[in-house]
Amino acid sequence: MNIKNLLTLFLLLTAAMGWAQKKSPVASQTSTIDASLFSGMAYRSVGPTRGGRATAVAGVPSRPFTFYMGSTGGGVWRTGDAGTTWQNISDGQIEAGSIGAIEVAPSDDQVIYVGTGSACLRGNVSGGIGMYRSTDGGAVWQPIGLENAGQIAKIVIHPSNPDQVWVAALGNAFMPNEERGVYRSDDGGKTWKKTLFLNKTTGAIDLAIHPANPRILYAAMWRAERKPWTIIDGSEDGGIYKSTDGGLTWDKLAGALPTGVLGRIGLAVSPANPDRVWAIIQAAAEEAGGLYRSDDAGASWSRINRDHRLRQRGWYYSHITADPQDENTLYASNTGFYRSIDGGKSFDRIGTPHGDNHGVWINPSNT
Repeated sequence: MNIKNLLTLFLLLTAAMGWAQKKSPVASQTSTIDASLFSGMAYRSVGPTRGGRATAVAGVPSRPFTFYMGSTGGGVWRTGDAGTTWQNISDGQIEAGSIGAIEVAPSDDQVIYVGTGSACLRGNVSGGIGMYRSTDGGAVWQPIGLENAGQIAKIVIHPSNPDQVWVAALGNAFMPNEERGVYRSDDGGKTWKKTLFLNKTTGAIDLAIHPANPRILYAAMWRAERKPWTIIDGSEDGGIYKSTDGGLTWDKLAGALPTGVLGRIGLAVSPANPDRVWAIIQAAAEEAGGLYRSDDAGASWSRINRDHRLRQRGWYYSHITADPQDENTLYASNTGFYRSIDGGKSFDRIGTPHGDNHGVWINPSNT
């Protein structure tokens, strides 16, 4: 068909559409619809079943098929059948879609804490509005403060006291603010005490606790701020801090750890050997970054791995998780999901359905 014929066809179709538009008002005036015909119909979801990324997950050791998921835009979800079906348990109660952390109390699985605001700062990050707590397994949620803490990166609960909790608050993702750092509550979130604060631009990005001695905690500090055109990632103020009095006071660790401008840091303490601590560290000096390990509770460190697969997009990932029963097994979450069985010296990749791996929870009774 040549151009002349195509032009003729186009003009004919245009004329026909104009005629139909002129006729339609007459037709609509004369037609009626019986609403009772649709009374038995109901909406159902036809997908898509995948609604974006999740950066927070927690489980219940005594109920191995029960998990809680925090998404970056869809709130908190629960499954009781190992993920076959999910139920949203936050709509209408937690007034934020972005969830940064979830933790179930080890001594009472009905007590759950949720921190809003994902701390994995992609360009489309949503701000948090504080902390929430449930004492009935997620049926009812109560706001418990820290409304201006911005992105909540991590929650740690005392092993035997569900009312004692620590929170790593990265802070406002878009501007400096005072409400960032490490917080402690001894009354289930009724009151909070900020125990580690560096400045208005550096917040806490990770927390780890000694499982047998909850007076010992480790915190990772990071300067991060999102701009429309970039991310401010790192400063000389970041680093790893340790407390030996339940998070009331903190000391900065050294012992061969990198110095200078540091980026995001991920922490893990081995429950099987709590003197073994790992830190995956982003550093402005590329040769200084990598996976570090301490075998004396943070007194001294050595870099044991520089595998770049573990450190891709460090500001977005930098997650490590220790196996609860084996001191030599460690997991790293990144664009791939990796496992080490030699204390972090080498890693093998484990296949996952998608290349965006963040939250990991391991059942301590069945690793």
